[in-house]
Amino acid sequence: MKKNFVEELRWRGMLQDMMPGTEELLQKEQVTAYVGIDPTADSLHIGHLVGIMMLKHLQECGHKPLALIGGATGMIGDPSGKSAERVLLNEETLRHNQECIKKQLAKFLDFDGSAPNAAELVNNYDWMKDVTFLAFIRDIGKHITVNYMMAKDSVKKRFSGEAGTDGMSFTEFTYQLVQGNDFLHLLQTKDCKLQMGGSDQWGNITTGTELIRRVTGKEAFALTCPLITKADGGKFGKTESGNIWLDAAKTSPYKFYQFWLNCSDADTARYIRIFTLFGKQEIEALEQEHAAAPHLRALQKALAKDLTVRVHGEQEYRKAVEASEILFGKSTTEALRKLDTDTFLSVFEGVPCSEVSLDEFDGEVTLIDLLSEKTGIFASKGEVRRALKENSLSVNKEKAGEQTPVNRQMLLNGAYVLVQKGKKNYFLIHAK
Repeated sequence: MKKNFVEELRWRGMLQDMMPGTEELLQKEQVTAYVGIDPTADSLHIGHLVGIMMLKHLQECGHKPLALIGGATGMIGDPSGKSAERVLLNEETLRHNQECIKKQLAKFLDFDGSAPNAAELVNNYDWMKDVTFLAFIRDIGKHITVNYMMAKDSVKKRFSGEAGTDGMSFTEFTYQLVQGNDFLHLLQTKDCKLQMGGSDQWGNITTGTELIRRVTGKEAFALTCPLITKADGGKFGKTESGNIWLDAAKTSPYKFYQFWLNCSDADTARYIRIFTLFGKQEIEALEQEHAAAPHLRALQKALAKDLTVRVHGEQEYRKAVEASEILFGKSTTEALRKLDTDTFLSVFEGVPCSEVSLDEFDGEVTLIDLLSEKTGIFASKGEVRRALKENSLSVNKEKAGEQTPVNRQMLLNGAYVLVQKGKKNYFLIHAK
């Protein structure tokens, strides 16, 4: 017996609103449902994961997920929750972004065509690109009144110019019709009866169900999940350096792992339900383990491992764990030398860095000179000698002495030296 999808979302805290009859439909038959994904970048970020996990749970419960890449709608820009129009994309960029996104989706959804509920990727540009303006306003526009469209919150806020917005173009005003047309098209071509999304999409989704009712006389359904926020009210997934991306080139696996590892206890208790496939009993057991020893961060470690392995693989996860341990003094020179440059710089981001010429590592300079006159890490040679005498100075995670040679062999990734004073004070030397 397959799990009840709505019940699954409910206990995970992933259910906000749904139209009457949605749960009954899902219990009665295999349902095809879709979530729209904005293709404005060539990578998903963790803000997309809520919708993707809805599709994942849907598939796990025996239903068929469709991921809709908004190629056409991406050329317009959804006004929901936005105060200004988006940058419009050309077709070549959209196609490139679509291919990259599909590879990332395949880490979550099963696209195996032989399964009756195999996931599918569709792009609304494929059915919108040849639709003329006249055909659209004749076949779609006439079914939905302006009064109905104006009543939507996303339109009202922009239309009134409140909250510092700059009004709304006709392009954006028609967005809900274009999204409604997607739902109609998917119902007619793939028997898709359910659209899902974040709670800010409720207006757009119900426009689709209304359009379907008026055009075909059939019933379609809507289901939304809450918008994910942080316990402190901050925006989920946003950091000082921007989005947390699934693409390793945009956010390193180490940084990705660290994001989840550093979540607060309150946030992690919600995120582990939303972003993993752990069952209820598994999560409750982890919560008990965490409550017994909060400092060991059992919940955060389980969440960070699950997502890092899923997105980046087991090997990158292990590298991220090793890199994390370097800062806490549990690591070795060997582990340090294994780090690639990007991970190394991610680990020591924000650590004071001195630049010196590569020539200083040709064997003529002593360690005392390097750490005082050449880099200023220590104010004087006497200070370096004192630290050496106290055995509180390490170079590349090895205790240093006055005779420690300064040569090119000591350079990590051919360019860096890690200096550590005491337990917590790190400095970098960058040889260029």
